[in-house]
Amino acid sequence: MEIDIGISSKQRQAIAQGLSRLLADEYTLYLKTHNFHWNVTGPMFNTLHLMFEQHYIEAATAVDEVAERIRALGEPAPGSYKQFAELSSIDEETSVPKAEDMIRQLVTGHETVVRTAREVFPLAEEASDEPTADLLTQRMQVHEKTAWMLRSLLEG
Repeated sequence: MEIDIGISSKQRQAIAQGLSRLLADEYTLYLKTHNFHWNVTGPMFNTLHLMFEQHYIEAATAVDEVAERIRALGEPAPGSYKQFAELSSIDEETSVPKAEDMIRQLVTGHETVVRTAREVFPLAEEASDEPTADLLTQRMQVHEKTAWMLRSLLEG
């Protein structure tokens, strides 16, 4: 059945492509955070283990929301590691870095997600796609705050 939500097919496709990159970044950051939750060690173990758990739980909900928005726009959501690797701006981590390096990588990851969301925002704005604009705003807010909190751990 034809989609008639007041956004052209071309605009929906462009927004969905941008959201697919956001989804890949979100999922890669989720996986990295979960990895670090499992493998963190050192004096900040308890603090970081619990914090990383909160972050990956929030991220699990976020990837679902982004994927569902892509589907609502009528496009398929990427859902494989191969697709995420091709679309993501975030590098995977295959080693086990020290706790402070984990924090640095996560700060960089959260900031990367914010930049990706910001790149998609004009497409949503131009199409008067308020649901996508709202989703992007929420994601930017969460990631900016999380990056700030993680950066705070590295001060002093």
